[in-house]
Amino acid sequence: MQPLGPIDVVPLFPEERAALLDLLRSLGAEQWATPTVCPGWSVKDIASHLVADDFGRLGWQRDGHSENRFRPTSPEAFEEELRVFVNQINNSWVDATRRLSPRILIDLLEWTGRETQSLFESLDTHGMGLGVAWAGERESANWFDLAREYTERWHHQAQMRDAVGAPLLYEERLFGPVIDTKVRAIPHALSDRQAAVGATIRVRLTGQLERTYDIVCRDSGWQACVAGEREPAAIVTMDADMAWRLLTRNLPRATIVERCAIDGDARLGEAVFDSFALVA
Repeated sequence: MQPLGPIDVVPLFPEERAALLDLLRSLGAEQWATPTVCPGWSVKDIASHLVADDFGRLGWQRDGHSENRFRPTSPEAFEEELRVFVNQINNSWVDATRRLSPRILIDLLEWTGRETQSLFESLDTHGMGLGVAWAGERESANWFDLAREYTERWHHQAQMRDAVGAPLLYEERLFGPVIDTKVRAIPHALSDRQAAVGATIRVRLTGQLERTYDIVCRDSGWQACVAGEREPAAIVTMDADMAWRLLTRNLPRATIVERCAIDGDARLGEAVFDSFALVA
């Protein structure tokens, strides 16, 4: 079984940001105030959150600014403390920036898009950077960290597009890397599921994007792999639209389970539905 390889998303950031700016410039006042699936957040609030993400990235990774960085108290508390920390800083930022106008947010996003792109292009993609916590990593290769960053931008834009009834960015070049990245959350969700070495869960996506992945039990734990010829213990089939919503908590678990199919070992197959490719 061949593990999933690196993903190069650096060339995709400008296109995703341009689509976001086009969307935001087209919105009227009522659309900016439209509620989204993020509890308590409007379209405008998510736009503000994206500004914060960019500022944070520029501050710590470009400028070496370490004030108010996350510092866990113990390895055992890492994930829960990170979740609380992220929720706290996200909500405090959004609350503080509700006084900003849509025009200011658009101008900021245009500027931070250029600045973060310069930063991303300067990084050694195979050097080590910020850990992708939802994949169980405390330190990750820069390509993986950037792929995570790209998926964050894509799915937040999708939440805004959903809210105002705009088409989502389902073009394969933009959507494919989102799923190829987020599927790497599944092995971490399976970390407490016991199975024989070599046991395989096949995840098959249909609809907007056709993809097949194998999640394979290794001596060292579960691993996301390119689909092979091994007979899987379980096959989980879902619409690609359901997949990104599952991995970003955009629909209740029960709703997604109802719309998906599991063949084979239900115990293993259902574990896929406990995967979340984000911290909070």
